[in-house]
Amino acid sequence: MSQTVIAYSWTVSRWDPDAKGRLAEAALELFGEQGYDRTTVADIAARAGLTERTFFRHYADKREVLFGGEFLAQHMGERLADVPPDVSPMEAVTVVIEDACTVITDSRPQWSRERARIVASHPELQERELAKMATLATVLAAGLRERGVSASVADIVTEAGVLAFRLAYERWAAGPTSERAAPMVREVLAELRAAVTE
Repeated sequence: MSQTVIAYSWTVSRWDPDAKGRLAEAALELFGEQGYDRTTVADIAARAGLTERTFFRHYADKREVLFGGEFLAQHMGERLADVPPDVSPMEAVTVVIEDACTVITDSRPQWSRERARIVASHPELQERELAKMATLATVLAAGLRERGVSASVADIVTEAGVLAFRLAYERWAAGPTSERAAPMVREVLAELRAAVTE
């Protein structure tokens, strides 16, 4: 974590409008310093210079700091609706998944890499990650059905897309910092196609 971010976590006043971002930064710092299990909501709020009440206005519990609520599902649903109707179901989902990778990794790459490491080391968080992936698949499948895609095709396409999203994110997080996550989506999908046709 950069020195600037650490200073920011401690010195911004209580009324700062970016309370949610401060809480997320504080939580990740503490998860890294003392472990996820030993970090409490009170610890996070104190590190961010905020109250526990403010924490619960933004997050249901400390897990949700790592999962962002419904933002990503909503963003992906809206992005799918913007894809031209003549685009194939698989290409439409691929475009949406690439965009989601860009959204969650390009703006805060260090935060996103550390998040991946923390999730990978805790079974409870891995379970929550899989539940979130299932939610994303449900949203995308519903969006494809609205575009006239049959239910079975929508389910297959979105399951493949969400798997590619998860694997691309994990691959990116474990790889060199110079790499971007979005191009890895098509790499994973190509590997899936090759595995199916062997």
